[in-house]
Amino acid sequence: MNTSITVEEILTRKHFNLTDIIAGSGGIKRQVKWVHCMEVTQISHLLNGNELILTTGLGWKDCDDTFLSYLRQLIECDAAGLCIEVGADTMAVPQCAIDLANERQFPIILFHEEVPFVEITQDIHSLIINKQYEMISNLENYSQQLNKNLLEIDHYEPILKFLHSYLNVQVILIFNENEIAVIPKTKKKITFQMVADIYEEKRKLNKTVLGQPIQVLGENYAELFICSNGRELTDFDSLILDRTATALAQHLLRELYIEEKKMSEESKWLTNWIEGEYSDEAIRERLSYLDPKMQLDGGIVCICKPHPKYKSSTKLDGTYFKIMFRTVFEQYGFQIFSMEIHQHLVFILGDNRSSEDWKSRVTSAVDRIMKMDVSGRNRMGLLSIGFGKHVQRLSEIYKSYETARETLLLQDTLPEDSRSFFYQDLHMHRMISLINKHGNLEETVYEYLGPVIEYDKQNNGELMPTLKTYLACNGSKQETSKQLFIVRQTLYHRLEKLEKLLGSDFMRSDKRLGLEFMIFALDFLQYSSRQVSGKYVDKYIGR
Repeated sequence: MNTSITVEEILTRKHFNLTDIIAGSGGIKRQVKWVHCMEVTQISHLLNGNELILTTGLGWKDCDDTFLSYLRQLIECDAAGLCIEVGADTMAVPQCAIDLANERQFPIILFHEEVPFVEITQDIHSLIINKQYEMISNLENYSQQLNKNLLEIDHYEPILKFLHSYLNVQVILIFNENEIAVIPKTKKKITFQMVADIYEEKRKLNKTVLGQPIQVLGENYAELFICSNGRELTDFDSLILDRTATALAQHLLRELYIEEKKMSEESKWLTNWIEGEYSDEAIRERLSYLDPKMQLDGGIVCICKPHPKYKSSTKLDGTYFKIMFRTVFEQYGFQIFSMEIHQHLVFILGDNRSSEDWKSRVTSAVDRIMKMDVSGRNRMGLLSIGFGKHVQRLSEIYKSYETARETLLLQDTLPEDSRSFFYQDLHMHRMISLINKHGNLEETVYEYLGPVIEYDKQNNGELMPTLKTYLACNGSKQETSKQLFIVRQTLYHRLEKLEKLLGSDFMRSDKRLGLEFMIFALDFLQYSSRQVSGKYVDKYIGR
């Protein structure tokens, strides 16, 4: 569709009857967005690109170097061409300039007689304005047809075909760097890297490739490209591409909502799956029914629940969060299955990739979600999130569910600096929780740390923080005094007290390990409001 003006079209206007293209004839398809009359020679700061320049050559008369510099500025600023009125001021164009214009396909046009520059600019500007009106009309017509198609289609491919037929260009749609749709289809398989290479190469050389990201819930969900072999892409093509990308975003968001609704209808089956009631064979058979291409290599369970202090006052949009999780996590190689259990959002993350890097991919996805804020609806800070352990067999997903629940329970009992989304990162806290369930953890802690607790309580001392820091610094006195902001002599005095209370061998490997474990247990009890009730620990923390 011809929505732009080219140098070739301008050469057919009445004031260009007696002209010659003396150089750069290969560039007559260049777009012209405006016309300027210029006699100054320093012009790079005055141009925006695609201007057709009219001049008498007064500024570079009899100076080939000045004209060559002038020409280079025009080419670097992506001007459309140069029109020179031959007269007393301009006798001939130097050969070096002609060679440069031919090399860069930059049109140089000579007027062989005096012409009215004012009338030329009026004529071409009127033509440009009329083209703009035509472009707006065509754009509105395209948008109406596109919106009509959106109501009738159930797949994105008709939108791509409509874009191709309207602009007569190659259309490429890339999803998450692993799925590519090409219209019209080509015999040669197109990969993501091929598209990236072509786009980068042609973007530098000319304007035959345009790309536009497709955003869903504020995230880049896909990218749409158009490629032309026969012409330079125009502003109109860019506007059409933008309208199409918006339409695709609406269609894809609608599809996500429909898919989420279908998944909600599968909630009973998903609940049974997460409770371990199905075999691997039964699960894969059901998943192949949902999507024949689905190939999962194990998975992880994620549970999200409102933070206790926000639970009663904050209403979270469950459907929005489900779609947001799906949009982001799919880009990191996970197939998402969502459900709600006891007012908690539960996600099964089926793994499409190698399990070796699952944790780093999950971390990247969570980081992206945390940074998202679409219309202020993203309230991730109000949620507690727990990921269970990665399981290789789909029938063992219940193990990941159980460990995800335990992760959330442990998060409520740990200080901020000890919390983690991941079950596998909780290490000693998991063992401490187990001991607390099956034994008297407070008495065990007091058995090891009681003398230090009592000393600090009676003398308002700082032996417990000193012990904790000294152990964390692997017995380095210099590092310990630095972290505690005390002089070395004060540290020596405290260490002597610790030796009297705990024994001179408290840094022996086995005893040190027990003390470190008990310090972890003490932290666990301090931050667990449901479990801190014993008299010894209560006294130490001032309850």
